[in-house]
Amino acid sequence: MATKRDYYEVLGVSRSATKDDIKKAYRRLARRYHPDVSKENGADEKFKEASEAYEVLSDDQKRAAYDRFGHAGVRGSGAGPYGGTVNVDFGTIFEEFFGGFGGTRRRRNGPRRGADLRYDLNLSFEEAVFGVEKEIEITRPEICPECHGSGAEPGTYPDRCTQCNGAGEVRRVQQSILGQYVNVSPCPGCRGEGQIITTPCAECNARKQVQRTRERKVKVPAGIHDGQQIRLTGEGAPGSNGGPPGNLYIFVNVEPHPIFRRRNDDIVIDLSINMAQATLGDEIVVPTVDGEAKLTIPAGTQPGAVFRMRDRGVPRLKGSGRGDQLVLTQVAIPEKLTPRQRELLQELSGTLGAEVVPQREKGFLNELKGALGEMFGI
Repeated sequence: MATKRDYYEVLGVSRSATKDDIKKAYRRLARRYHPDVSKENGADEKFKEASEAYEVLSDDQKRAAYDRFGHAGVRGSGAGPYGGTVNVDFGTIFEEFFGGFGGTRRRRNGPRRGADLRYDLNLSFEEAVFGVEKEIEITRPEICPECHGSGAEPGTYPDRCTQCNGAGEVRRVQQSILGQYVNVSPCPGCRGEGQIITTPCAECNARKQVQRTRERKVKVPAGIHDGQQIRLTGEGAPGSNGGPPGNLYIFVNVEPHPIFRRRNDDIVIDLSINMAQATLGDEIVVPTVDGEAKLTIPAGTQPGAVFRMRDRGVPRLKGSGRGDQLVLTQVAIPEKLTPRQRELLQELSGTLGAEVVPQREKGFLNELKGALGEMFGI
């Protein structure tokens, strides 16, 4: 005869554990070993063992009897390989904790929330920056207007399932090495609905729902990012048996812009200037999302210089104000010159001198390279 493990040992708690400690311990083990979610060897028996331990230790009277007399104090009427059993409805205990987690059944004819729906919304770069109100069309299931969700032809009514007596589920008592437990499964006669439709609705063919296309307005806030979502509460699929509807989630896709690109709340733009503008400085006109604006290029501007245009970026989605526009400058070197341009550049070159001043290499790797060169003569 196999020896039953101590219930406190099964749950991994001390004998002075509180009810909350016992409940937390069982919750942890039930999530790990429930047969519907666990692939571990022996998970089914470990789940039943933990449920039996919880059944006893969560009840003050049973726990007191167990503490005083051990397993003999809480034996049920059945006799298993341990010499006695505790009758446990494992499904009911698990349902109290998780409400059907991982495929465990719940009352099939109870209220159930409707499914969430998805809609992909394409926005231009400017629409994402400044916000917009869009009108969209969504096709979704709705409660049948003819039968009002009963599935039966108007004037008729569904019949109660005689196999489960309207419960939507059937219960079978089974025996295991840990004793008796109750197995609950959807009723095969009514598929868990608790009722049978003998005269189906002509509009929905007993499906209780029909597909409808509706127009809805969506307010897109200024500064929304590519990939963000907008939730329209209650605009999803309808619930069943009095349950609430689901939500509609708008997934935002922002189209790329030919000139602008976004970095958080800043807008980045590349700008080419000629050698004269970089050398002498200039006042130029650059595009922004608000229209053209003037930008001063100081004399002696080097390639790769970045200029910041304040408050020309994206409105902050969370907070006030706007980001900036960053202008990345590149000095354009002409590939072809006119004879006059060549003459002028040669004249300028003669005034600048021929001295070449090497730039000091920067960065940790370059400094390390120099240090190694000095040490090893390389």
